[in-house]
Amino acid sequence: MSEQIQRIIPGSFEAERHWYAKALNATIHPLVHYFLHLPTDLIINRYCHLHPKVNKNKLTQILKNQTSYFKWGGADLINVTTEGGKKQMVVIENNSCPSGQKSMPLLMDNVEEGSYIRLIEESFLPMISKRGKVKNAVVAVLYDKNYMETSGYAEVLANCLDEDVFLVPFYDGEWDQHARFNDGILEILIDGKWEKVRAAFRYVTQRPWNRIPVLTKTRIFNPVLACLAGGRNKMVAAKAYDMYNAQLRDSGLVINIPETIWDVSLHEVPLWIKRLGGHAVVKNPYSNAGQGVYTIMNDAELKDFMENAHNYDRFIVQSLIGNYEWSSLSSKGKLYHVGTMPNAKGLSFVADLRMMVCSTREGIRPLCVYARRARKPLMDKPTDEVSSWDMLGTNLSIRNEDGSWDSDSKRLLLMDRRDFNKLGIGVDDLIEAFIQTVLSMTSIDNMCKTLVNSKGKFRQRLFKSLNDDDALIHEIVV
Repeated sequence: MSEQIQRIIPGSFEAERHWYAKALNATIHPLVHYFLHLPTDLIINRYCHLHPKVNKNKLTQILKNQTSYFKWGGADLINVTTEGGKKQMVVIENNSCPSGQKSMPLLMDNVEEGSYIRLIEESFLPMISKRGKVKNAVVAVLYDKNYMETSGYAEVLANCLDEDVFLVPFYDGEWDQHARFNDGILEILIDGKWEKVRAAFRYVTQRPWNRIPVLTKTRIFNPVLACLAGGRNKMVAAKAYDMYNAQLRDSGLVINIPETIWDVSLHEVPLWIKRLGGHAVVKNPYSNAGQGVYTIMNDAELKDFMENAHNYDRFIVQSLIGNYEWSSLSSKGKLYHVGTMPNAKGLSFVADLRMMVCSTREGIRPLCVYARRARKPLMDKPTDEVSSWDMLGTNLSIRNEDGSWDSDSKRLLLMDRRDFNKLGIGVDDLIEAFIQTVLSMTSIDNMCKTLVNSKGKFRQRLFKSLNDDDALIHEIVV
């Protein structure tokens, strides 16, 4: 990558550098604008009206809670329906340090920093305003991809703090050229001198635990603990969701997830796929950006998966949500994609919804929303000529041969006056997506708290019992 640390000075923000062109010139859909400005109490009242068995006090407690570790998350959800026509939002995963700002139209035309400044002012600055362990030091933004957004955060942060902020490349295998941790304190190399960092905004997504300690004296937003507890670890996330759903059983609330089997060894994968009716999704639990996810609908796709080289020893297997004729047979029955509104040719596409939220002094609030569609339309009867991933995979990230990242923005669906209508959803669906995002985020934050002992140390033995994968354990920097 050979990128260098950049010094970002106050007053350097320019909107054109931090949005996709189609988003920068888009006008937000009035319904989405309305949703993002709904008071929390109104959201609670509406949700409880539509779900009368939900405990209102419990939902209020959850939405108005401030998370301890997982401050900023983004859930990927799909709009599904059952055979009986019951629609719901299903959580595929919740990501710590998610992307989305560059895809979000401005809420107000006169606030050119958009939702960048909302996240910084409402969530990051309150975190670092508390008395920290590192004083008289600089502030940094760490990144390993998504320069468009991370540079935007750095420029907004410099403006808010009225001081220079350092934008630090932190690529896997290259970070130690200009950054290091010394007794839990992040230090970066500036003009030939190692400078301490008092707080860092982190957008490091590729195995961050192999170069950033789980807990640090430098305040990091989000800490790597949030990744290991479920924000970048699908194995532990599945267990966090299951544990939290058990706690929520009497409240009428539940995190909607596909049926999930965890701790699956490679040779067990075909057995679980058979149990799910021959259709399933197999995931490398620690990958992201659409990497390491395999949709399997036939023997050829299973054979390809089994013959691939895999870096880790354990996988998770989930029920596949497809079309009515070819979804997995799970304990919850069949779920299948609602899909986009049909186009002029009568074709619908799988689309997911990214709901980004952050923890504020008033509780957890929605921040950004965007959607992505698959490459190929949903088929009633799949053929060998079209891979299941082309019909079901929605992630826009593309990894180039040199290890750099690109994005297939043609499949991006904005929350603007044109694209939003293609999704066929309304305010109640957005509220449902928000509630599901908050529940999944809270479950991961609870797991974070479980993994820290009374002395503020990472509980390594407990983590290993939850995620007994030696390849992963050996990567973690404590």
